[in-house]
Amino acid sequence: MPTGILGWLLIGLVAGALGKLIMPGKDPGGIIVTILVGIAGALLAFYLTPLLGIEVRDSSWQAYAAATAGAVVLLALYRMIMTRRV
Repeated sequence: MPTGILGWLLIGLVAGALGKLIMPGKDPGGIIVTILVGIAGALLAFYLTPLLGIEVRDSSWQAYAAATAGAVVLLALYRMIMTRRV
């Protein structure tokens, strides 16, 4: 597994898919947007975990958990914003 931001981008792909499994339903943007939100959630986790004092290694289960949590949070926010717009 690559390290650094590239590793977190790849983890974000998996996190987007896991986020979709955790939060099923019709998304305004489809699976591509869900995966992009997963990548954004992973990057958010990449930057926030050190600020919270949590040490997460790139290829550990903690990285996947943090990225998935970030993806679920961003997916929930995305759904709230997009459903209010429509």
